Amino acid sequence: MSLERLSSARKKTVGAKQTLKAVEKSQAQVVFYAADAEARVVDPILRLCTTKNIPTVKVDTMKELGKACRIEVGCAVASITED
Repeated sequence: MSLERLSSARKKTVGAKQTLKAVEKSQAQVVFYAADAEARVVDPILRLCTTKNIPTVKVDTMKELGKACRIEVGCAVASITED
């Protein structure tokens, strides 16, 4: 699963709050998270993904994930809700 898929997705969430809501509603197809993001932000989302069987993809940096989301700043978590 590559970041290119995230970049080209028709609908996605960017950031912890939006992604958490999508995971809670089982709308997220796959969740991307940055390895250098704070654990207190990422861990609750990853635990919920595990319980809901939503696949996760680890990305090296927040900057790399932000770039894939087409934003100017880093991003801790993002998800694809529709390809």
